[in-house]
Amino acid sequence: MQKYAFIFPGQGSQHAGMGRDLAENFPTAARAFQEADDALGFSLSSLCFQGPEEELKLTANTQPAILAASVAALRVLREESPLTPTFLAGHSLGEYSALVASGALGFADALRTVRARGSYMQEAVPVGVGTMAVILGVEPGELAEICGEAAEGQVVSPANFNSAGQIVIAGHTGAVNRAIEIAKARGFRKSMLLPVSAPFHCSLMKNAAERLARTLEPVPVGALATPVVSNVDASPNADQARVKPLLIEQVCSPVLWDRSVQNMAAAGVTHFLEIGPGKVLAGLVKRIDKQAVALNVQDAAGVKALAGGAS
Repeated sequence: MQKYAFIFPGQGSQHAGMGRDLAENFPTAARAFQEADDALGFSLSSLCFQGPEEELKLTANTQPAILAASVAALRVLREESPLTPTFLAGHSLGEYSALVASGALGFADALRTVRARGSYMQEAVPVGVGTMAVILGVEPGELAEICGEAAEGQVVSPANFNSAGQIVIAGHTGAVNRAIEIAKARGFRKSMLLPVSAPFHCSLMKNAAERLARTLEPVPVGALATPVVSNVDASPNADQARVKPLLIEQVCSPVLWDRSVQNMAAAGVTHFLEIGPGKVLAGLVKRIDKQAVALNVQDAAGVKALAGGAS
């Protein structure tokens, strides 16, 4: 029997033109983007559909843009297909899309929250002081040793456990660069800096987490119709009282994506649908679980293909 998880992309999947095809083909998607524009007080839809890329790359814009494109795709999918997920999950920012899908967060509240979250994360560390890098082929235990050796009193730690052999680290620029050199000296040649504007998911984000806590305080949280697998502990959460604490903790904690997928697969999930711009998560799922079917829904063709083959 087929069991589905709906998964939602995070930062890095943005591109000019995202969501435009859906909005042009489905009134439901167009209405979602109009809701986003109204909630934020500016034309996020124009930024998504036309760019410019430089504006779209600013994290305070990127985060609500990906959320809006993901929710628009979700609403169209729900209208066109009978598929019902057993679990919801999202990578970093994508966890907010999953919470909207579950009914825990309202769309407008989520948009305003992630726009603030993006600003807080960018402002937590001056540009150039922190960075991120991907280390390929390394096991978590050895990476912990590398980070310990590279730190020299600074911060450097795992930020994203994306799949076996693909781990992202974050911290002070000097410490991250030292970690890359140590990794290369140990034979891990595929280690490179990422083009990011801040060191997400490490202790340097503490100020951002504190500011996010204050922003989330008045935001209402509803009951979760479907459990959301948390980035922090890779476990499904259906307790609305835990939603805010998990989102706050997520800012400084590593994203346990590989374990999240493994746990969903162990619970019987056979099909993972990445809903929103890009195909990064679908690719990661295929690396994590060779048996899983991973599909993407980001445009009209994707929706129609899935709706036509849904059972």
